[in-house]
Amino acid sequence: MTLRRRDVLGGLVASLALPVGGAVAQTVPSASSFRFGKAGGGTYPLADYRGRPVLIVNTATNCGFAGQFATLEQLWQRYRGRGLMLIAVPSNDFGGQEPLEGAAIAEAARQTHGATYAFAEKTMVKGPEAHPFYRWAASQRPTETPRWNFHKYLIGRSGELLGGYSSLTDPIGPQLVRAIGQELQAG
Repeated sequence: MTLRRRDVLGGLVASLALPVGGAVAQTVPSASSFRFGKAGGGTYPLADYRGRPVLIVNTATNCGFAGQFATLEQLWQRYRGRGLMLIAVPSNDFGGQEPLEGAAIAEAARQTHGATYAFAEKTMVKGPEAHPFYRWAASQRPTETPRWNFHKYLIGRSGELLGGYSSLTDPIGPQLVRAIGQELQAG
């Protein structure tokens, strides 16, 4: 039996695709593959929002940008009826500005800023221990990763990462409103 060069090369390429142990590597095709835990238990599976744009924002109650809780609420009130999903992801990764835990975070944002949108459990958003969604987003858009609290990721209706927006981006400013409006019209 003679081996053709193409067969040998094909076998080598296929073996490189397998991790140690021979298991098939899984790919993450979209944001819909992820879920965030809820502070009181349960999860927010992003797959449940397929067909709708999703805005994911890492937050902190003691941050100088905390006023964005209120402008995020304005955005939520304006677009939730048209299909937008908004999930706040509290994090203590930047300046230790989220001292609260669990449901107390959402309650503080509601009492102080009127926030009524969904709140995930406190989550790491940077570094090797970051939530898998944030590691995936960083691999998709390495120049648009969170550098501080209130970084925003917009997920498209098909689960694709449409963009990352810095803490300085006003939630009801033209840049983000335009991107959300375009995604809502695409449906």
